Amino acid sequence: MERIQNYIHGELVPAASGSFMDNYDPATGRVYSVVPDSDVADVNRAVEAAHAASGRWQAMGMAGRSKMLGKLADMLESDTESFALAESMDSGKTLTLARTLDIPRAVANIRFFATAIMHASTDAHLTDHTAINYTERLPIGVAGCISPWNLPLYLFTWKVAPALAAGCTVVAKPSELAPMTAYLFSKLCAEAELPPGVLNVVHGAGDKAGHEIVAHAGVNAISFTGGTVTGRKIASVAAPMFKKLSLEMGGKNPTIVFADCDFDQALTTSLHAAFTNQGEICLCGSRILVEASIYDRFVSAFVERAGKLTVGDPLHHDINVGAVISAAHREKVMSYISLAREEGGSVLCGGEVVHISGRCAGGYFIAPTVITGLAQSCRTNQEEIFGPVVTISPFATEAEAVLMANDTRYGLAASIWTDNLKRAHRVSSAVQCGIIWVNCWLLRDLRTPFGGMKDSGMGREGGWNALNFFTESKNVCIKL
Repeated sequence: MERIQNYIHGELVPAASGSFMDNYDPATGRVYSVVPDSDVADVNRAVEAAHAASGRWQAMGMAGRSKMLGKLADMLESDTESFALAESMDSGKTLTLARTLDIPRAVANIRFFATAIMHASTDAHLTDHTAINYTERLPIGVAGCISPWNLPLYLFTWKVAPALAAGCTVVAKPSELAPMTAYLFSKLCAEAELPPGVLNVVHGAGDKAGHEIVAHAGVNAISFTGGTVTGRKIASVAAPMFKKLSLEMGGKNPTIVFADCDFDQALTTSLHAAFTNQGEICLCGSRILVEASIYDRFVSAFVERAGKLTVGDPLHHDINVGAVISAAHREKVMSYISLAREEGGSVLCGGEVVHISGRCAGGYFIAPTVITGLAQSCRTNQEEIFGPVVTISPFATEAEAVLMANDTRYGLAASIWTDNLKRAHRVSSAVQCGIIWVNCWLLRDLRTPFGGMKDSGMGREGGWNALNFFTESKNVCIKL
């Protein structure tokens, strides 16, 4: 059984307490590794290492940091299969998805910021031939990067890569529910001879190790992706300490389907957006709003397609839906399906635990579930479920579609399906979400800012925004 270890000052070490937590394979329900149960002692050591390494890392300059990050991207890409297998066993997602989405996106994250830092620029302003003012951007110091379990390496590198590129040193905490790829990445960093202390990975529970990172006076910025409840707690600790803070949190994302859309493309992509990674992506389209004139046709076709999705052992190549992350999360998702029935909804397919024979007999599987007949104000349509559950509702007019789309406390993402260009612009402007896809889903350009509105978060990551988040700007005025 693998004993995952922390990565502090360039060394793989157990928690100072010697305590470990069990790490379960969601597909089998069995413990397959143990994770350090880190506490304040481990965080203190990691922060000290990060501060000690700061000068050396910044002295390497942009070119040196770029070269090191590029080396890590190349090494990760060459070991895609090992990382994909670890990610599948850690999170329950299909091996196919880990191979084609998670690990390639992690490589792209590192490679993008490795090259982006070489194109950094600064503003300069000539003040009436009297002075020159220019803006200098300096690394903010030690960055605390806390990443979730649903896209473990993808979102881990999404935070770590821009922080390192900007010249920060990092104390990172991956989710205790899916720690394996961050551990393997630690080994990769050691092999690549990343200077000790530049990246430190502390494993453990969020309310223990995670809290200590947020509360530590030596950590200058916090970048967090996860649930809104946890994000609110982090903000309450970080804000009084005046730490720079980026929160990317939950979503209850609408997919709006107008009658003039490409029906087949909208159907296929909406299905993909609803059930990819078992619906455990913050960007999944969990509320589908369909124009009344095509509602019955869409629901019929969607339910038929959803019913054909295969649920099973995520290591098999022909599986569409793997296991949800834990037994507790399975019970949470199932409780929302029961709630939907209580709220008057009709479960048209799914709505049940799936039992898999053989290796996965103890795994956590749920059938893709489609629910209709619910009011927008009900809890099922208001609260994030984060599982393979989607609701479909009709709308009569464009104005009603926008009203329904905005009728939650979340504002992370939305998809709009229409062949009317003017409508696409109008609705995109009116829908209160941080990212809007028109006639597509999950099509990302890393140069663009990313983040949510309302309870989905604060701050924007991605592209120059991410690099700028991990720096402090300073204005210099020189009199001529």
